[in-house]
Amino acid sequence: MDKIKKGLGRGLSSLIGETKVEPQTNKIQISDLVPNKYQPRKLFDENNLEDLANSIKERGMIQPIIVRKSNDDKSKYEIIAGERRWLAAQRAGLHEVPVVIAIADDLKSLEFAIVENVQRHDLNPLEEAQGYKRLIDEFSYDQEKVAKFIGKSRSYITNSLRLLTLPDEVIQLIETQKISAGHAKVLVGLENANFLANKIIEKQLSVRQAEKFIKIFKSNKKQKFKSKDTNIRDLENTITSKIGLNVLIKNSSRNKGTITFFYKEIDQLNKIIEAIKSNY
Repeated sequence: MDKIKKGLGRGLSSLIGETKVEPQTNKIQISDLVPNKYQPRKLFDENNLEDLANSIKERGMIQPIIVRKSNDDKSKYEIIAGERRWLAAQRAGLHEVPVVIAIADDLKSLEFAIVENVQRHDLNPLEEAQGYKRLIDEFSYDQEKVAKFIGKSRSYITNSLRLLTLPDEVIQLIETQKISAGHAKVLVGLENANFLANKIIEKQLSVRQAEKFIKIFKSNKKQKFKSKDTNIRDLENTITSKIGLNVLIKNSSRNKGTITFFYKEIDQLNKIIEAIKSNY
């Protein structure tokens, strides 16, 4: 088993040490293995898979795959750790692979998958956050327990989970690789994250360029708000308090502009229309 990276918390070897396993390495038909339903990793890099497949062709598979009996199909074994090696072995044309059979419940299976992927830096930040969220939502971990388990700080876990607060549209852009997780980190906590994400795609901005763009955007927005005449803002507040609807007034130096009423339901729209009709 690979040496466990320093500071990673409970590594693969410690997980195996507390899990019942068959003493010898077994050979199992590659078709008798099924993917881990708790695998946090969704994307496997094609080039890396091809390189691993070529290595397996030349040297064989050195490290066994960790498996457990499948609960869904008793004739199959579910991969706990080593799905990437299993995919590469198929490409390499292997018919059987070495495995270590473990007795593991769903929690242990998820723990194995997360630790293996984090150790190898195979998870992108979004997948990593989703793995931690499953530990919290499905197995009653809290952030402190996740932090100790992974060997990271509490703030690292908190910041990781913040990625999942992004709008679904932005998360989908990450999953389809239209923006990177690095882009996503600079969008966390912004009300207009979806708009800015699409601007990043449209302008093909790097992460650093995106950071600068967002700073400029926020600065312009703040300046625009500050530059609004105090009398105009007072008038907006007066109208809002009178009719109970948010109002935006844009007035140019030539005293030309627009008044915008914001409504959330048809009754509010009717209220605006009736007020106009009754006065004109």
